Amino acid sequence: MNLTRREYLGIYLIEKPWNDVTRAYNEEMLEKAEAIRCMRQTAVINDEFGFLDRNKLKEDALAFFKKYANKKGDKYLYVYSHFKKFVKGKCTFGDLTIELCKKFSEYLETARQLKNDIPLGKNSAASYWSHFRAMLKQAYLEKYLKDNLNDYLESLDTEEVHKEFLTQDELKRLAETPCRFDVLKRAALLSCLTGLRISDILALTWDNIMMAPDLGYCIRLRTIKTGTEALLPISDEALELCGQPGHGIVFKGLTRSMTQAPLKRWVLEAGIYKHITFHCFRHTYATLQIAAGTDIYTVSKMLTHKNVATTQIYADLVSQKKRDTVDRIKLK
Repeated sequence: MNLTRREYLGIYLIEKPWNDVTRAYNEEMLEKAEAIRCMRQTAVINDEFGFLDRNKLKEDALAFFKKYANKKGDKYLYVYSHFKKFVKGKCTFGDLTIELCKKFSEYLETARQLKNDIPLGKNSAASYWSHFRAMLKQAYLEKYLKDNLNDYLESLDTEEVHKEFLTQDELKRLAETPCRFDVLKRAALLSCLTGLRISDILALTWDNIMMAPDLGYCIRLRTIKTGTEALLPISDEALELCGQPGHGIVFKGLTRSMTQAPLKRWVLEAGIYKHITFHCFRHTYATLQIAAGTDIYTVSKMLTHKNVATTQIYADLVSQKKRDTVDRIKLK
């Protein structure tokens, strides 16, 4: 859809046809070029006046979804892979009907993970379905679909999941416990002090760490998951965990595999028997901040949540804050 003066089709004519065959060839090529010109002009008129270009219905929807997923990140790529498997590797925009989409939602509810062959969680299925609907919306906005199919589709139900976190005492105990991988320990404790996701910590570079106008250090980043731009102040303790300032990646040598068995071993050695994953350190940051009296709006900004309602979940985890409200209203 970029403005251009001419388009080269790669069709050439014989300059001096010498017999009926070469003359017929030129005529056929001219007919094909004229047909393509008519199709291009029709597409321009359709776009200008809001008509549906029916040629787009024949285009590959999977190719469109893959291109969109590559821009958006890992979760969209998982959704694309599931949909490709569901349609057996072939789907045009004309094939995208309400019925097909509803069958895909049913597929997600009973699907298994692509890597581990274990059932897809209910919340994961709901999340994948939501991402798929976002791709449908984009296809509609780009006029590959006549109707916005989302108007006829409903979201999948989710279930409430217990968010595990460390108490202040458990966090101190973990910090005092040696870890086989020092880079893992520093990254985990940084997450507890900042709320950063593992994806953002893996991508963190020294260029992201800078002096803020208030003369304190901060981290400037675009979060991997949501693409949100953020400027997050950090404490001296958090800065210390980053190690000696240098160039490139901050936590060199840190891998996702370290957040599996090595992390579990370190947590157990600290005498903590909860089911703690790396993402629980983000929960720890949120719950301890709210328990300490930080307002939920500030916590939401630090977690780079787009909606404060998402942060509200952590407020419900802090039982001490609930307990404090009990005696605030008295009859005697």
